[in-house]
Amino acid sequence: MFNKILLSEDFQGENYGIAETLKEKLAIEELQSELYCDKAFTRLKVAFKNNDAYELLITDLFFEEDHVDRKLTSGFELITAARTLQPSLKIIVHSMENNPIQINTLFKEQKINGYVCKGRNGMVELVSAINEVYHNRTYVSPQLNLNVPHNVVELDDFDRAILKELANGLTKKEVSEKFKKEKITPNSESTIDKRISRLYDEYEAKNTTNLLFKLAKEGRI
Repeated sequence: MFNKILLSEDFQGENYGIAETLKEKLAIEELQSELYCDKAFTRLKVAFKNNDAYELLITDLFFEEDHVDRKLTSGFELITAARTLQPSLKIIVHSMENNPIQINTLFKEQKINGYVCKGRNGMVELVSAINEVYHNRTYVSPQLNLNVPHNVVELDDFDRAILKELANGLTKKEVSEKFKKEKITPNSESTIDKRISRLYDEYEAKNTTNLLFKLAKEGRI
């Protein structure tokens, strides 16, 4: 079993409850929890620098705003930063998000290892997910259906937001800067570039203008 786990969850009561349940159910030597993505990432950096790296990160995707200034404002950004720092880190997402497009993107682009949808059986599933990921298997909550037809490319709200700004003449860098100002996450230029590159491939588009034309022709935007 994993010896060192980091939990990132912004509700203190839920954070404590998850940590205590996992300690009770699993033989984990060290389980630390943080309410903010920035602090979670700092823990990852310090541990990695000291050759005592965390083996598993469990994180929510959405973190409510409060009075604390933050650089990393969402689980999406935390995952990206963690992957860059420590590519071999195992990651399980524990969230209310149930959009198959969004979840598939996390597996494809962020290389997460497991996805647990919060709910009535969330804790039981989280324990199962940790066991599966420990044995190098992926885990997805059984109630989720991620089988999106290969010949149908679904656009989620984030895709549409990016495409709207590109249609207004902004570059990917400018879209990233605008999203940061409006506190829309994820908002890194690399994430936006990956999303657009995926659509280029799916629609066999030569450039942004060609992509927008094809999507408009199909009535997708």
